[in-house]
Amino acid sequence: MIPRFHCPFPLAPGAQVDLPEAAAHHALRVLRLKVGAPLILFDGRGGEWQAQIVGAGATASRVRVALQSFDAGGRESPLHITLAQGLPSGDKMDWVVEKSVELGVAAIQPVAAKRSVIRLSAERMERRVAHWNNIVSAACEQCGRNQVPLVAPVIDLPRYLAQTQGQNTLRLLLSPDTGIALRELPRPTLPLLALIGPEGGWEEGEMLAAQAAGFQPIRLGPRILRTETAGAAVLAAMQATWGDF
Repeated sequence: MIPRFHCPFPLAPGAQVDLPEAAAHHALRVLRLKVGAPLILFDGRGGEWQAQIVGAGATASRVRVALQSFDAGGRESPLHITLAQGLPSGDKMDWVVEKSVELGVAAIQPVAAKRSVIRLSAERMERRVAHWNNIVSAACEQCGRNQVPLVAPVIDLPRYLAQTQGQNTLRLLLSPDTGIALRELPRPTLPLLALIGPEGGWEEGEMLAAQAAGFQPIRLGPRILRTETAGAAVLAAMQATWGDF
């Protein structure tokens, strides 16, 4: 399999570009690629470029991108799904982000709730969001996606609910106790928002506020899922029911 790398800058026909530092390290030090080795590059705007290493230094690879090797095809889902994930503890969000990208999510919105365990300073939270976006890029490289979802800055639940009220979207709230089964919903014609609770679930007031903001409770089955499982499960169910499976 030809290695794939995300270049977070516009690519153009015939250009020679330096791979980003992390990608260059992976190409040269992990994969041990040599001059002449083929690569696939994508810049997140759709499509991908066939490329070749034309020079290698200590910290960067030089690659040539040719117009005739551009492939405009994509592997995006027909569904536009934003996953609004209640912040879990530890590194569980890393797993949520990686698997959500593999399952075709269009965007990820971390949401701070009253029962969210994680409590970080603004600076540390900013670094954490940058880390999650790096995981997105790596997941896209692995799964073949050419459009790169964005992990948005963390927002608290009241502000997020206020933000979504003006959006023309189908808003779904995963609830193990109430709501209709996902399979009973008609195929959506609008972009989807899936709101997942934190560890310990939503407080009753948060559930009521979400429903007042237009979120419809849905359930996936009789079992209660952990917060890090729920997002991947609802994305897989949506793709199997309405999407690209």
